[in-house]
Amino acid sequence: MLEFLRKEGISEKLICEIEKFRKFYKVKGELKYRIPNPRYNYYGNDVWEEAVTALLCGENLLLVGSKATGKNVLSENLAAAFGRPSWDVSFHVNTDSSSLIGTDTFENGQVVLRHGPIYECAKWGGFGILDEINMAKNDSIAVLHATLDYRKIIDVPGYDKIKVDEAGRFIATMNYGYAGTRELNEALTSRFMVINMPGISTNNLEKMLLKEFPNINSKYLEQFAAMFNDLRIKSENSEISTKSVDLRGLISSINLMDKGLEANKALEMGITNKSFDDFERELVVDVIRLRIPRNLERSEIFTD
Repeated sequence: MLEFLRKEGISEKLICEIEKFRKFYKVKGELKYRIPNPRYNYYGNDVWEEAVTALLCGENLLLVGSKATGKNVLSENLAAAFGRPSWDVSFHVNTDSSSLIGTDTFENGQVVLRHGPIYECAKWGGFGILDEINMAKNDSIAVLHATLDYRKIIDVPGYDKIKVDEAGRFIATMNYGYAGTRELNEALTSRFMVINMPGISTNNLEKMLLKEFPNINSKYLEQFAAMFNDLRIKSENSEISTKSVDLRGLISSINLMDKGLEANKALEMGITNKSFDDFERELVVDVIRLRIPRNLERSEIFTD
């Protein structure tokens, strides 16, 4: 991961600081399996440097942005770059304090605390990735307040108070406008440094696709990236919803093409059919047709 950062032109000073961090904060052998090995890399120098600087300063991060801006990819990349075990928490309506800290359970005839992900992350100095934090209930948010501010403690009712390890960091993500989401309260927001995630540029998208599909024809590499950008612009202009602006869907579609499925059928499955409105689907098809011809075969897309 550090070599990737060097290739992308990230400040050498920051990379040296990450190396010092990794040498100073060791990871126990039994936890090394939790250090991520990312499938995708995040591309974006400014965001990388902002995020790394904040984490080196002991801050927690809140990544805010619309769909397909790479919030989760960056979170995973950061844990990998710092060489820290990570714990993932996806907030939903049933996430409460006990599911974060832990619950009572029986072990050898005794009642003991079965540790939750926030407890484990704090204990071992991991990176806690808090996905869709603006779906968290008040009960969950109350747990996070003391954990995320200068106190860095978790007071477990009926057990003990633990201090968050010095290497521990929390990276939260949030989308606006999703069903079940709400505004974060001011007290919680103040405990984070906030990065407003930009959309992936066409050039960086081409880099991502080329890494995933090294045998793709340069002509269609450019067309797939431009097509995705066209869809995003239409979404930003409120001509279509964000449903078809699906980066995972695009990558999955190209993967289906690599396995031999006709391009228009693969794009229907991965992008077009994500919208359930007939009129919107027609608009999406029009955008795709401007870039990708009908009945495009694998032999034209890939060089081998």
